[in-house]
Amino acid sequence: MFVLLVACAPKQPAQQVAQAATTAQMRFHCDSDTTMINQLLAKGYESNITDANALVEFYARQLLGTPYVAHTLEGDEEMLTINIHELDCLTFIETLYALTRATLEHRYSWRDFAANIENVRYRGGKMGDYSSRIHYMSEWIIDNNMRGNLKEITPDLPHADYMIKNIDYMTKHPDQYRQLKNDSVMVEKIRRYELRNHRYPYLKRSWLNDKGVKAALRSGDFVSLVTKMEGLDVSHNGIIIVDEKGDPYLLDASMSGGKVMLEAKPLFKYLERSKSNIGIRVYRMMQ
Repeated sequence: MFVLLVACAPKQPAQQVAQAATTAQMRFHCDSDTTMINQLLAKGYESNITDANALVEFYARQLLGTPYVAHTLEGDEEMLTINIHELDCLTFIETLYALTRATLEHRYSWRDFAANIENVRYRGGKMGDYSSRIHYMSEWIIDNNMRGNLKEITPDLPHADYMIKNIDYMTKHPDQYRQLKNDSVMVEKIRRYELRNHRYPYLKRSWLNDKGVKAALRSGDFVSLVTKMEGLDVSHNGIIIVDEKGDPYLLDASMSGGKVMLEAKPLFKYLERSKSNIGIRVYRMMQ
């Protein structure tokens, strides 16, 4: 069910501030963004759901059908960008985090949503320039885990394994990034935050149909697909939905499907369609 189909008109700069961003640093997609965020938060309040995972799933289902659009955060300068009408795989889970965190804190304004977007998207929760945005999921998980926003549960899953890898795709391919291809100074800033010989947990896709693994997963868990692509840690993000049979599915902002959707096949079958996706990482919101 798609409940968020609202026509947009260009949005003027917001008149309120988020956590650290100034008014001039805030950018919304259109005039109805703030209204829709307030409406979503009102629905969360009316649901009486108090469990973090259940709220993540609730809000994900509210966003079903939202169009997939890539690169919505990119611009001539870094701004606190909020776009409820267009989502990619990362802005989708950031949006779910911000809605859920605001609801858990009994705060129901788009201003609270904006503060939580900044908190989860930027290193230490404060926006600066382009390099302050967390670009790699491994650092995103570490930073938010350290600050108590999330907890990675991958190491606790049965059959969890580890890999060691350099996470440095951006500086190896600066021409693929608008903010890097003509800015050697920014390339060096990004390089400082890249991860060398980084050891991180993952669960091989061959174990995803294991009974013990399936029993450990919950609807509303965040999930990242681990890739063997050189320089990258993960290739895609979403949340887990466990069906009545106990099988985990992926609910994601799908590039191939063009929208937020529940994938048709169980997660272990979904991963079979791409040889580059070798497993998953799973993390859960702190209550």
